[in-house]
Amino acid sequence: MNFSVDGAVRKAPFDHAFLICVVLLTGAGLATLYSASYTFAELWYGGDRWRIVSRQFARAVIGFVLFFVAANINAKTLRSSIKFLLCAVAVLCLMTFVPGIGMNINGASRWIGFGDFSFQPSELVKLVLPLYLAHIFDKKREKLDSFVSGVLPPTLVTALFFTLILLQNNFSTALFITVNALFIFFLAGIKKRYFFSAVIIFLPISFLLVLTKEHRLRRLISFVWPDWEPLGAGYQVQASVLTVSSGGFWGKGIGQGTRKIVSVPEVQSDFIFSAYSEEGGFLGVVIFILVFAFFAWRGYRAALRADSAFARLAACGMVTSIVTQTLLNIAVVSGTVPATGVPLPFFSAGGSSLIITLVMSGFILNVSRAGTSYEKNDYLNNGVYGEL
Repeated sequence: MNFSVDGAVRKAPFDHAFLICVVLLTGAGLATLYSASYTFAELWYGGDRWRIVSRQFARAVIGFVLFFVAANINAKTLRSSIKFLLCAVAVLCLMTFVPGIGMNINGASRWIGFGDFSFQPSELVKLVLPLYLAHIFDKKREKLDSFVSGVLPPTLVTALFFTLILLQNNFSTALFITVNALFIFFLAGIKKRYFFSAVIIFLPISFLLVLTKEHRLRRLISFVWPDWEPLGAGYQVQASVLTVSSGGFWGKGIGQGTRKIVSVPEVQSDFIFSAYSEEGGFLGVVIFILVFAFFAWRGYRAALRADSAFARLAACGMVTSIVTQTLLNIAVVSGTVPATGVPLPFFSAGGSSLIITLVMSGFILNVSRAGTSYEKNDYLNNGVYGEL
């Protein structure tokens, strides 16, 4: 792997602690998914309680193959492919609207499918957009003071993907990838007036978009006023909160949860953390948070030690994406924020999310292998990327 500024290949060992953390999270996710899904699978798949978790396991195998590809890919090869990847992902997002290829489920055109295979292109945006932004900000590091040549191109690309995902009726993901992109803009060191102008424009647009769709508005009202529609828009979140609290301190034990089965719709998906909390209890939640905190620490540690601005920005963006997605999901499940459709990384059913999370983790591992102490790099210390 070569992420060095001078082009010299520096072979270093992987961050084994980070690798073990990824394996543990994936294994825990599969175990939790089985516990959360076997009743649903028996009901809908002719008694096959392993149906959902076996499909997730197959995706995990694919994900780990791509994980090790990402962990060993050369930076020069990757950066030379970014334009192609960006265009390919945009085309895939457009294909969700093509009859016969795109899959419209409950009014949302978020998937493309061929036979038994289906994929959610918006998950790819979480991977490719940070790579593009890191690449373009590194490439144009001398032009970041210029709005037209330095800031406008990445702004337009981000706006394009926001629009494509929004048209798929996937506002939560569109909002998420845009906020993560703004974080990378901030890290890159663009002028503060450009950054805050973008935030000022983006916030009212997001609020207006919430008001333009009935289901978004109902979720917001249910969050502010939980008793407004207890058996409607607010039911899933309230059921989740009760399920989380029912675990007590020690939890009910793996496979022993009951509320997850009878109370929380689609518990194997975005609300899988409620099943985990019921069976793991407060102690299990603490362990979960500590493991993810360790994941974040090792990921940011790798990013801060990276010896190129590209690696540093991309790795920071990917770690932030995984960690903030985790925090957002937990906040939804616990009723702290309005309901969104953001899955829990490594845990929620859905091959697209798991595969992309593993690929991003592989890239972070790659950066940990190539990194050297960033204090030794004059370019990082003296350039716009020298401060976080």
